[in-house]
Amino acid sequence: MRLLPELLPDQRYEGFLRQAAALPLPPNFFVDRRVWRFDTSSDWCDWLLMEIWDDQDWLRHFRMRKTTFQELCTWLAPALQWQDTHLWPAIPLEKRIAIAPWKLATPDSYRSVGHQFGVGRSTVGAVLMEVVRAINSELLNRLICLPDLDSVMAGFAALGFPNCGGALDGTHIAIRALPHRAAQFINRKGYFSMVLQALVDHRGQFSDICVGWSGQAHDARIFRNSYLYRRLQAGTFFPHRQFAVGDVHMPVCIVADAAYPLMPWLMKPYTGHLDASKEQFNARLNRARN
Repeated sequence: MRLLPELLPDQRYEGFLRQAAALPLPPNFFVDRRVWRFDTSSDWCDWLLMEIWDDQDWLRHFRMRKTTFQELCTWLAPALQWQDTHLWPAIPLEKRIAIAPWKLATPDSYRSVGHQFGVGRSTVGAVLMEVVRAINSELLNRLICLPDLDSVMAGFAALGFPNCGGALDGTHIAIRALPHRAAQFINRKGYFSMVLQALVDHRGQFSDICVGWSGQAHDARIFRNSYLYRRLQAGTFFPHRQFAVGDVHMPVCIVADAAYPLMPWLMKPYTGHLDASKEQFNARLNRARN
């Protein structure tokens, strides 16, 4: 009996492919895709959204005007190009971008959104994440940027506090707490909340936020555990600037209320018995902070 040499896995696989390629295909091998794909309609999206709705309808449902939506499509087109396949054509760009703001602006389920736009539930989820990632990668640096530090410092100087890069404080955002965790979120004012710590410029626009701490947490504790604190402590949040007062060189600072710790780069009001100069300092600081 002659022993056959043992073939490697790759050789066995190639041999199988050659044998399979030589076999004739059965007559019913190619199946019409309509048999296994549920046909859907997108007439609502193609006709009502693009042809009938005015700006008020767009604002009500998408939180943006039609012109803004069209501009968004232009910006995101390079990152969201799909190719047709031999099984089905690609979903049009406008429809995919419309799915994302509709889902983000309404409480509709994936099934409901899919029914509106004529796509499946899983397609809604995939398209939503794809558009959000494209917005982050294409538009984040273009549309969201910190204001110029010189203009911010000039704005605070006009309020009477020079060399200031921002005002820091916390605010309580009311929430519905879970019953078994309610005690952790009740604040000193008697309602359930999470704390939003915000650093703002002289116009009240956000420069940095930290959110998620329970309403019971103290402002100073939140601040010391925030990314903002670590960057300010390391001297990397603001560009390196120094303001000279006589022989004293001061870094760019932020202002806050008495609940926060006094730091070389954080100014807070004087407490206790105050003389005239300290009262004047507090008045200027509070004007900039408020």
